[in-house]
Amino acid sequence: MITFQRPDGASVEAYLVEPTDPKNAPGVVVIQEWWGLDDEIKNVANRLAKAGYRALVPDLYRGKLALEANEAEHLMNDLNFGDAASQDIRGAVQYLKATGSNKVAVTGFCMGGALTVLSAGLVPESDGAVVWYGYPPLEYVDASAITKPMLAHWALHDDFFAIAGVDQLEEKLKAAGVTYDFQRYDAKHAFANPKSDSRGLPPLQYNSAATNLAWERTMTFLKNTLGN
Repeated sequence: MITFQRPDGASVEAYLVEPTDPKNAPGVVVIQEWWGLDDEIKNVANRLAKAGYRALVPDLYRGKLALEANEAEHLMNDLNFGDAASQDIRGAVQYLKATGSNKVAVTGFCMGGALTVLSAGLVPESDGAVVWYGYPPLEYVDASAITKPMLAHWALHDDFFAIAGVDQLEEKLKAAGVTYDFQRYDAKHAFANPKSDSRGLPPLQYNSAATNLAWERTMTFLKNTLGN
C-alpha cells in the first residue's frame, strides 16, 4: 500500500504492484467493483503487473469493504462519482506519470467501469480506457471531452447495466468522433469475476470463455495504446 496526493492535495491510499522491470514501464490505474479494494481487484492488478505494467488501485472506499450486496450498494451510493473520477482517479494517473510511467490507462469493473467512462472525460492525463460492464448515467458523459481511445466489454444479459444504455453510449461517442471499440459478450454481469457465482446474486455469472477473450483484447489494446 502506498499513499498519493489528489489534485486538491488530499491523500489517498492505494495498492501498487510493480512489474519485474518497472523502469519506464507504462501504468494502469485499476478501479474496484462496488465491493471495494478486495482480493479480486488486487488479483487484476497483479495480473497486469505480470504483463509488464505498473498497476495502481486507489482505495475509493477509504478502507471499507463489503461482503454483502446491501453493504456494497450502501458504500457505492455514498461515493461521490464526480469527485472519485476527477480527484482520486486523476491523482492516481498523475502519481504513475510522476513516478516513471510515460503513458497510463484506466480500467475498471462494474462501478469501476462507470467511473472509467467518467474519467475518460475528466482525466486529461489518461492515455486510454478499458471499461468492463459499467456506465454512469449518460447525461454525465461529456463525449466531446474524451480524446483518447476506449475499449469496452459489455454483457448482453446485464441486469444492472442494460445493453440499451450501451447502445446509447455508443451513439454519443460516435457522434463526438471518439476512437472506441465496444465488444459485446453473450454473458451476464460481472462475467470476468471468478467470485461471481458464489455471491448468491442471480444477475452475476462468471464466464471463462468471455473472460479469456476480453483479457486477450485488453492486452492487445494496452500494448497498442501504451506501448509495452
